[in-house]
Amino acid sequence: MMLSPYPTTGERIRIGLLWLWCGLVILFLLVPILIPVPLSFNSGSFFIFPLEGISTRWYEVVLGTQRWQSAIGNSLLVAFGTTLIATTLGTMTAIALADEKFPGRRIVMPLLLSPLIVPVVITAVGSYLFYARVGLASTYAGIILAHTALASPFVVVTVAASLTGFDRNLMRAAAISGAKPVRSFFTVMLPLILPGVLSGAAFAFVTSFDEVVVVQFLASANQRTMPLEMFIGLREKLSPAITAAATLMMGLSIVLLVVANILARRGQKRPAKGA
Repeated sequence: MMLSPYPTTGERIRIGLLWLWCGLVILFLLVPILIPVPLSFNSGSFFIFPLEGISTRWYEVVLGTQRWQSAIGNSLLVAFGTTLIATTLGTMTAIALADEKFPGRRIVMPLLLSPLIVPVVITAVGSYLFYARVGLASTYAGIILAHTALASPFVVVTVAASLTGFDRNLMRAAAISGAKPVRSFFTVMLPLILPGVLSGAAFAFVTSFDEVVVVQFLASANQRTMPLEMFIGLREKLSPAITAAATLMMGLSIVLLVVANILARRGQKRPAKGA
């Protein structure tokens, strides 16, 4: 809503109230997320306001103790494995579905996006029942594959958006020039859709790194990820170290999502077909 060149007093009041309402909504959404940030710097051992003092002791606990280091390592291992597989499969799937001649295109796409709609607990139970039968329960491979099913739709969506302006005549020109399909992909198509691929990879990493429900069903005691360690800490021993871990996770997620947004915008600014 924009002001007219000569706004009246009523219009100014309406615009002011609209901005005030938007600010209150944003504040309502952000306050629960930002509360752990000041608590993570509390020098005391309890969740209290005002803070007893400013200290980084709880970050030292998270980054310096074996329990949390193991959880961080497990989270990074699973997240990187998920990102690699989900990005590869999601990119290949998006390229296939971008072809209008692909059979069953309208049926396949909703099925691929179903993990975004189905409650995560259902996916977790189904994954556990299946992986337990094939011996993948309580293994890193099982967790990575389950997270791949959750993260791949994000890659498919972002890469598909990048392919909307891609001119397939470029691939035909490469083939006429003697380039094989694999070489054509890496030298012609991939550089043009790379912002969408990297954006999808960032979303896949965040999805895996923050996920806790599937890990509860599939992870063993030695495979606890950072979110699961936080959940167990809330249930068994309440410690401000949880707020430090939450702040670190939130910071990493924000950075990756900002990067993903920048890459998506760069992909949208790429010259369209026939430009």
